[in-house]
Amino acid sequence: MTHWFTYPNIDPVAFRLGPLAVHWYGLSYLFGFICVFLWMNRPEGRRRMGLTTDNIQDFLIYALIGVLIGGRLVFVIADVITNHNFADYLANPIDFIAIWKGGMAFHGALVGVIVAIFLFLRKHPGLTFNVLSDEVVVLLPLGIATTRVVNFINDELWGKVCDPDHPWCIKFPAVDGYRHPSQIYEGFLDILAVPILLILLRKRPADGVVAWVWFTYYGITRTVAEIWREPGFTVIGLSGGQLVALPMVFIGGWLLYVAIRQNRHVIVMPAT
Repeated sequence: MTHWFTYPNIDPVAFRLGPLAVHWYGLSYLFGFICVFLWMNRPEGRRRMGLTTDNIQDFLIYALIGVLIGGRLVFVIADVITNHNFADYLANPIDFIAIWKGGMAFHGALVGVIVAIFLFLRKHPGLTFNVLSDEVVVLLPLGIATTRVVNFINDELWGKVCDPDHPWCIKFPAVDGYRHPSQIYEGFLDILAVPILLILLRKRPADGVVAWVWFTYYGITRTVAEIWREPGFTVIGLSGGQLVALPMVFIGGWLLYVAIRQNRHVIVMPAT
C-alpha cells in the first residue's frame, strides 16, 4: 500500500536567536493573537465595541494571561490524571509552569479567556460580553487550526491506530503503528468555522449569535474529531476531550437560543 503522506520530520524549533530557541508552538499562539487583534482592531470592530486600539491591546494582555494560566493548569491536571505523575511535578515544581516545554489544554485556555473577558468588562461597563465575544471568535479558529498543525509537527496528540491499507494513514516517529493524522483532521474542521462565521456576520445577527455559534460548532467538531484521536483517558466510553466538548454543545446551544430571543443589537456609531 502506497500512503499519500510521509511524516515530514520538521524541527519543532522554528529558528534560534543566539541561545533562545523559538518554537513553532509559541509562534502558533502569536499568530492566533495577531489574527484576533487585526480583526478586533478594524474600524467597524472598534466602533461596535466602543474601544480604541490601546483598549484592544489591553484586552489581549488580559486574554494572554488567561490563556497561559488556564491552559497550563488544565494541562497539568489532565497530565496527572493520564500519567499518574504528580510525584514528578512535586519533585520538579518548575514543571507546573514549564510552558516552554509545550503542554497547554485548549479548554483550560478557553476558560481563562472567558474569565479575562469578564475582568476586562469591569473597566468598560458600556461593553457587553456578547459584543466583545462576537469580535474575539471570528478569526480565532485560524489560530486554533495553526496550533493543531504544530501538534502534528511536534509529533504529539496522535490519532488512533489506523488500518495501514488506508492511504491517508501516517507513521509517526514517536508511536507504534500507522495512525490517523487527527491533528490535521481537527485543524481542517477549525478552519471551516471561519467562512461560516463571516457569512453569519454579514447578516448582522443579534449580539452574541456569532460567538455562541462558534462555541457550539467547536463543541460539535471537537467531539467528532476525538473519534480518531488517541485518548489520554476515557470515562463511560468518552475521551477526556469529549467530556469537556459535549457540554459546550448544550451550553452554546442554550445561550445561542437566549441571544436570538433577546435580539439585542449594539448601536454602532457611524464613521467620522
